[in-house]
Amino acid sequence: MKKIELRIVALSHSVSQSNNYAVVLGEMVGLRRIPIVIGSFEAQAIAVAMEKMTPNRPLTHDLFKQTLEAFKVEIKEIIINNLLDGIFYARLICEREGEIIELDSRTSDAIALAVRFQCPIFTYEFIMDTAGVELDESTQTDIEEESDDEMEEKPGKNKQSSLSTYSLDSLQNMLLQVLEEENYEKAATIRDEIDKRKRALD
Repeated sequence: MKKIELRIVALSHSVSQSNNYAVVLGEMVGLRRIPIVIGSFEAQAIAVAMEKMTPNRPLTHDLFKQTLEAFKVEIKEIIINNLLDGIFYARLICEREGEIIELDSRTSDAIALAVRFQCPIFTYEFIMDTAGVELDESTQTDIEEESDDEMEEKPGKNKQSSLSTYSLDSLQNMLLQVLEEENYEKAATIRDEIDKRKRALD
């Protein structure tokens, strides 16, 4: 089957499940999008990797990456290969000394690892036909602009408005403190505010 390459368009609170998040994947070429509901831990893991934060202690996905690298295993790509009863399934396509190894994975874990290994994400046409939502160009532009500015309601965004009262130096110190406390959701929010301030100064 022909593979369709995807990219992460946004990470947001799930509309259908209030305690969860949704990662939105979009075609590299095309306007179809797939929203996938994920847990808060996986959303945090994806956000931390996308923001290139360095935790004091490795998160589970960081530890798994280090373990694979120690055994000279590289994830070449991930494939969202099935959709059954509303649940997405994925596989990790790994390589070790020229040998290809395929591993079953939860889709949220696969995406978190794809960000860390900087490898492509693929799916198949039948999944796009079943779960994909096609946006018009104006809607797509709005989503991408908001995603670039704020990563579409990254975990903890509801606290961001109060950060506007702090100076840039205070925010930098606060970021270091919450990283030490391993509060990565708040760290992602503070990093957003810092990046927003820096862009305004450029």
